[in-house]
Amino acid sequence: MKAAAELEPGVLSTFRLFVGVQLIIAVLGVIVPWLIPFHAPAELIRHMNAVISSTAIFTQLTVIAIASGLLFLYLSISRLQRVLKTLYLPIAILWATAIPILSPYLELHFPGHDLPEYFLQVALWQQIILLFVPLIVTSWQYSIQKVFLFCALTVAINVTLLFSGIVVIEIALQRTLLGILFIQTITFLLVGHMIASLVRVQRDQRQRLTEANQALAQHASTVEQLTVSRERNRLARELHDTLAHSLSGVAVQLEALDTLLEDGSGEVKALLKQSLSTTRSGLNETRRALQALRAGPLDDLGLALAIRTLAESVASRGNLKLSLDVPDHLGNLPPELEQGVYRVVQEALENVAQHAQAKDLHLQLSQNNGCLQLMISDNGRGFDPRNISLLDRFGIQGMRERTEMLGGQFDVESQAERGTTIRFTWRGRL
Repeated sequence: MKAAAELEPGVLSTFRLFVGVQLIIAVLGVIVPWLIPFHAPAELIRHMNAVISSTAIFTQLTVIAIASGLLFLYLSISRLQRVLKTLYLPIAILWATAIPILSPYLELHFPGHDLPEYFLQVALWQQIILLFVPLIVTSWQYSIQKVFLFCALTVAINVTLLFSGIVVIEIALQRTLLGILFIQTITFLLVGHMIASLVRVQRDQRQRLTEANQALAQHASTVEQLTVSRERNRLARELHDTLAHSLSGVAVQLEALDTLLEDGSGEVKALLKQSLSTTRSGLNETRRALQALRAGPLDDLGLALAIRTLAESVASRGNLKLSLDVPDHLGNLPPELEQGVYRVVQEALENVAQHAQAKDLHLQLSQNNGCLQLMISDNGRGFDPRNISLLDRFGIQGMRERTEMLGGQFDVESQAERGTTIRFTWRGRL
């Protein structure tokens, strides 16, 4: 069964409305006979007096009114839903089912009752109408199997009560009552199956709509990122073709002028060298800005291909034998996670290239059931993980802090002359 937090939209308010209408009808059935004016026709007065004098009917209406009022109050207290959780709606359904089934038998349990012949027949027909409320809610909220269970329980309880000896029922009346129960069961099964099927179709459509919205949002995000990436690259190319080339040309001209003015005054030479230094500095800053402006490997390639490209580049530069186990596609990962994982890989590979003096490099990246796992190992000289200065030198502390910010786990295993293994594990918590 669904949890209270997963109730179908509108099921609780509709249930409360049905119970409120049932309460009003039951209350009117109790008080209307007492409101008949004394000057009403004698036949009507006698009929109403007969209804009032029938303690069974009067008791039944009173019980329905009280029980429906308590159920309406139960459905109106939202705190009970938070406390009871998964039990909240089943309790209300059982309550709404018990009211019409048990109410006719409460008065019959006592000796000396004045039971009209038609009382049980009327009670069963009335029960069919009242049980539509819990039937609709059960079909709406739960599966068709729960509808079958509901029908079986209502029939079993009715048969048990009718033939338990509470009241003596003639054979002919028994057949009539069983016929009414048969009609009730068939009607409930048909109606319940129809409602459950409609709700199932609605759930499927809602699920497909949610998935379509998620896919659309992801597509829009991808298009936006691609557009930004292309625009940044375009700006970088234009600035490189104009500003960077211009500064390069100025620097070359200043260097040539400095060569030609070897015999010039000291003041001119100093001013020329200052201009050349400023131009070179501006050129370097421009190049750094252009590099930052260009879309990074993650924007261009995605995490899997960016890591693969980075590992191959480091292995080629360091003449390392590379063993690479990276899937072609890692699914939809949060951008901050992709950036964090890429920086950890980048730092770890730079350590291998610069410090490990290794010959073999192994990198494995996998994703399974929302868990992302990364392992980077080498057969280099290793180090003592307890040495704080080495941890800072190799950037291990930075990688660990970056991992903790992502909510992941970072482990380092290393021994002198036995290589190093770095493990990164992240489980969907962003």
